[in-house]
Amino acid sequence: MKKVLIISAVIFALFVSCKKETTTAPEITPSAPKEAEIVEPSGKQCYSYSGNDNFVDLSFNVNSHQEVNGTLSYNYTGKDKNEGILVGNMKGDTLIAEYTFTSEGISSVREVAFLNRDATFIEGYGETVEANDKITFKDKSKLKFDQKNVLTKVDCKD
Repeated sequence: MKKVLIISAVIFALFVSCKKETTTAPEITPSAPKEAEIVEPSGKQCYSYSGNDNFVDLSFNVNSHQEVNGTLSYNYTGKDKNEGILVGNMKGDTLIAEYTFTSEGISSVREVAFLNRDATFIEGYGETVEANDKITFKDKSKLKFDQKNVLTKVDCKD
């Protein structure tokens, strides 16, 4: 009988020790839900470069989907002026767009890239290929951004 009592006591002790201890956890106050970040259209932005009688003007709008549309014009000494429309996307800090322009009476399309740095845009250059009547960059990851023609932010002309 003693053995039965001892075995019963041991089994009872095991059940009691395995029982989960209920303690009151500290109260967690939920923080206010974070609002979804909405990128507002930035309005018209204008940038310009002038030096050595060379001029570059860039103006565009960016919508909430980072789509860009605007105008771009180049007026280099000794070359015909070309100006046209710009349609593309902001990808991080880089504007990649198709530039449809007229020069010497001929309409052309070429890809352009500009790097946004400290309220400036720096034009990118790289190896290009021609396909479907468009000139595009062969490898955008190998673009070089030349500091010689830095477009600075200017007031937009209406």
